[in-house]
Amino acid sequence: MPIALSGLYIGTGCDLTEQVRSSISSKVAVPSLQVGRHSVAQDGPVDLKNHGGDDRVLHHFPQEHYAFYQQQGLMSAERQAPALGENISTVGLLEQDVCIGDEIAIGAVLLQISLPRSPCFKTNLQFKQREFARTMQNTARCGWLYRVLVPGTINQTDKITVVKRHSDISVAEAMRLYFAEPFDAAAYEKLLTAPGLGDDWQRKLQQRLATGVVENWHGRLYGADAFYQGWDEK
Repeated sequence: MPIALSGLYIGTGCDLTEQVRSSISSKVAVPSLQVGRHSVAQDGPVDLKNHGGDDRVLHHFPQEHYAFYQQQGLMSAERQAPALGENISTVGLLEQDVCIGDEIAIGAVLLQISLPRSPCFKTNLQFKQREFARTMQNTARCGWLYRVLVPGTINQTDKITVVKRHSDISVAEAMRLYFAEPFDAAAYEKLLTAPGLGDDWQRKLQQRLATGVVENWHGRLYGADAFYQGWDEK
């Protein structure tokens, strides 16, 4: 069943704090997205090392998750889309409903789900909650990323339809498999079978299997201790 769009958003970057630059706070609502093969017009990440690239052209975040994070006390009630830096917002389509490699039609644009969003410390700074990124990772409420197969214009009136499925590994399951602790070779091998999985995760999974070691996530989830100086810790 086609899903309606709740919102479309673009933004080109700003200073999140005095120490950290990010486009997470720059997104504004627009009636349409001009989607190219490698980017969206007037939208772009600041940190090109950890964001952007062909596997991360658009970020889709379910609107329902705002209520969850508010219930957890991690954001105030007035914070709504696009406070998590998303390009696409919907109601009725969650991480367990879509799979890695799914081809998604929105109007004339054809996208493919490449990766779940990997939560990072910039969400902690955005909401002034040190455990925000860790909660996103633990609950798999983080949305997902698209590569572009057929570029074009996405309009607010367009519907979202899954037109082709390449694997049975949902975005939610991909999160569980990728972030399995401790080291779990079977989980990593299973996730590598998903056609369309983004190159970055493929490389990291293969590295884990070759070394028997999971990379340290502390830097991604928390950044530097200096970012939190002066905060009132709960």
